[in-house]
Amino acid sequence: MATFVLVHGSFQGGWIWKPTAAVLRQAGHEVYAPTLDGCGERHHLIRPGITIAAQGREVADMMFYEDLRDVVLVGTSTGGLVICKIAELARERISRIVFVDALAPQPGERVSEIVQRDPNTAPMPTTELTRGPTREEMENRLFADLEPELRTWAVERCTMHPVEASDAPGELDAFWWQTWDARVIRCRLSANPPESHQRRTAEKLDADWHEMDAGHYPMLSHPEELAALLQ
Repeated sequence: MATFVLVHGSFQGGWIWKPTAAVLRQAGHEVYAPTLDGCGERHHLIRPGITIAAQGREVADMMFYEDLRDVVLVGTSTGGLVICKIAELARERISRIVFVDALAPQPGERVSEIVQRDPNTAPMPTTELTRGPTREEMENRLFADLEPELRTWAVERCTMHPVEASDAPGELDAFWWQTWDARVIRCRLSANPPESHQRRTAEKLDADWHEMDAGHYPMLSHPEELAALLQ
């Protein structure tokens, strides 16, 4: 059986993986779905200095203290940036890295240069330390493809995201110059990240390529199918 570390994206927490984690655990796998600093149930800890690199370091540290080995490291959305940093910091503990409809910028590249945001969409509310969508945007755009009950469940758990970990370059020193056993899973019904970006990730990593007929949150909408692709 495998050990999975599942990393969430912006406005989320480890909770986003709950349905998929349950499927993986039922199959006998060991599953960790940590909530990143300043996110989810840790949103009250928001403060300056929560960056992608810092979030990557805390998960790499968790893997060390839990003594996790042969880890299948999975990231979704902006969690793709975080898993790149985790993998770089804990290479000896990683067996495979999986990008689920995830961002994987090149060094110095910003999320805003990749994501194609509708120009008619109002800017996200932003504070000195956080940014995030309104409830209306979550219901009508981000989670619009989910069943009503599941959509409500997800919207109620979304939180603002640390602004320093929202659009900064991933501070990667060596990730893209190393060889990885990698897999890219694109969700066809999701506009972002663009297909071209995800294909670039697969090409640069010589990764396996898979597609799902799902929106941006397959870990909620298609947990069985996603779990099968992760194994």
